[in-house]
Amino acid sequence: MEDAGIHDVPVVGVAKGPHHGREGREVFHLPGGREITLPPNSALLFYLQRLRDEAHRFAIGTHRAKRAKSLTVSTLDDVPGIGPTRKRALLMHFGTARAVKGAALEDLEKAPGISRATARQVYDYFHPSGCCASPLQQSFAP
Repeated sequence: MEDAGIHDVPVVGVAKGPHHGREGREVFHLPGGREITLPPNSALLFYLQRLRDEAHRFAIGTHRAKRAKSLTVSTLDDVPGIGPTRKRALLMHFGTARAVKGAALEDLEKAPGISRATARQVYDYFHPSGCCASPLQQSFAP
């Protein structure tokens, strides 16, 4: 904190109780290496435990929300005209967003719940050149 120019904020570290070799008692680590323990029935101890538990709850909740969001985000979210329902239909049919991206126009049109216009939109998004020939057709092109 001193590197950030903060000099007047006291910092205390808390070591949790029973599973950390302290026989169920929190130990407070103060500046200068001093350690203190509070009496088990101390109001200050209860307050600091609640504060610590709330900080942990918040951190865990934020981590879980971030992880859950990352599991539902895909490149299909950026395709214009593709909402949650069509995204789900494409993923159910192809399995992965990568498979949707690599699909031929004809394959996209075969996906349940996907119209020709939507299939064209998805294909054009991932293949900006606009060419809709399959790789087999391209190999026979002059």
